[in-house]
Amino acid sequence: MTATPVVPVVGAGTAFAAGVVAGPPVASLPIDERQAAGTVTAFALSCPGLMRRTDASGLTRGADWQGACAAAAAVQPGGARAFLAQWFETVQVGDGRAFATGYYEPEIAASRDRRQGYDVPIYGRPDDLVDVDLGQFAADLKGRKIRGRVDRTNFVPYYDRSQIERGALDGRAPVIAWGADPAAVFFLQIQGSGRLRLPDGAILRVGYATQNGRDYTGIGSLMKARGLLGPGQSSMQGIVAWLHAHPTEGAALMDENRSFVFFRQIDGAPRGALGYAVTGGVSAAADPKFVPLGAPVYLSLDRADATGLWVAQDTGGAIKGANRFDTFWGAGAQAEAIAGGMAGRGTAFLLLPIGTLARASGGYPGGSAGAPAPR
Repeated sequence: MTATPVVPVVGAGTAFAAGVVAGPPVASLPIDERQAAGTVTAFALSCPGLMRRTDASGLTRGADWQGACAAAAAVQPGGARAFLAQWFETVQVGDGRAFATGYYEPEIAASRDRRQGYDVPIYGRPDDLVDVDLGQFAADLKGRKIRGRVDRTNFVPYYDRSQIERGALDGRAPVIAWGADPAAVFFLQIQGSGRLRLPDGAILRVGYATQNGRDYTGIGSLMKARGLLGPGQSSMQGIVAWLHAHPTEGAALMDENRSFVFFRQIDGAPRGALGYAVTGGVSAAADPKFVPLGAPVYLSLDRADATGLWVAQDTGGAIKGANRFDTFWGAGAQAEAIAGGMAGRGTAFLLLPIGTLARASGGYPGGSAGAPAPR
């Protein structure tokens, strides 16, 4: 499905600023009842967050979702597609050009105690990491948050990956477990949650707790720019193989991603940024400045496996900007294979409560969000 040609708004920081135009009718989307049912289930789960949170995209208000959320709880088997068509309209944000990657719940070898072959720490939240809401200090900084630490009388950036790898956290953060493979622990941080296979065969599940506040840098793009990856090696599996083959250079390369993720022990399925369980093949990460968290999204991509309905239930350090998504595939070898090689391009349409476009457009038929209302 193709996007409506529009002139992109350079530097737009939200979906409202980027502009939205009408997409195809929901009833015309090529989705089956099974996929629609999974979407409705995930949407209903996300409804409390949708109605409670301030929508950073600027497109909706909590009250906009009340009707659809109430109806979602009463959808009968076989009625999911009809529900979506009744309560939602599709909108295209900006030029609508989508790019989707994939993530999954990895399983890596680890031990609760440090022992031979297990010496890569998997840290919990440090006790000196401080979150600051800048909106409490200045109105024009509302919605902006930073993380750092107190150094005497100064607030400074938190330790970056290189400093942490060299012992900056000693005595400052609990060690949940010790990993066997530095590359595996590195990608555990990128995925944000995972299963730790202990030496006795038991499984310890960990989920995202927080991050050090440093910007994320994708090492795959660095490796491609430096000619380190040959044809067909740019998948996660290809990157890991290179890191294993070049441990010294690989350690230095991983340090260039200054972002560092801290974990917490969890029970049950991994949870997304909304605090609800994410579902393989249904949940996706998005930038909340461009997608209301909890909203359904239809992706029409050059990857058939990722084309269809998703629900934006998570965020990610590398998932920034309009029409950027990270699809979640669950756990296991198949999930790893799909997520590791996912790079789909195409078009994205948000499913929003009927009436959203008219209000965002200032009541001007065919207008886009941000366009002045007629006087």
